[in-house]
Amino acid sequence: MAKEYGRSERVSSQMQKELAFVLQRETNDPRLGFVTVNEVVVSKDLAVAKIYITVLNGDEQAKVENVKVLNELAPIIRHQVAKRMRLRHISDFRFYYDDSFDTGMRVAELLNEVDVNKQDKE
Repeated sequence: MAKEYGRSERVSSQMQKELAFVLQRETNDPRLGFVTVNEVVVSKDLAVAKIYITVLNGDEQAKVENVKVLNELAPIIRHQVAKRMRLRHISDFRFYYDDSFDTGMRVAELLNEVDVNKQDKE
């Protein structure tokens, strides 16, 4: 019977916590906005970590720039996270923008518009 919560999931969970701490407290780059770590997906061999982020209070250009800056700073962030985690080898970090928050907000706006139109007709 397979493990329900394998090692890569445990490493992903811990890495997400450590990344959030490092980005909030130890990364002082003025080019970065308010970045939230939504999810970390680590490959089975723990070689690569895909980090999905959201940038709050930013337009499309700011989102692209934040992902670009984070990918430039990835080796430094990786080193800081490695100091906080007890792993022999730390994954390579690759940052991606997670647009699920934006999609959810857009769906909520559309539902509100439908509700307002429905109330107007009554």
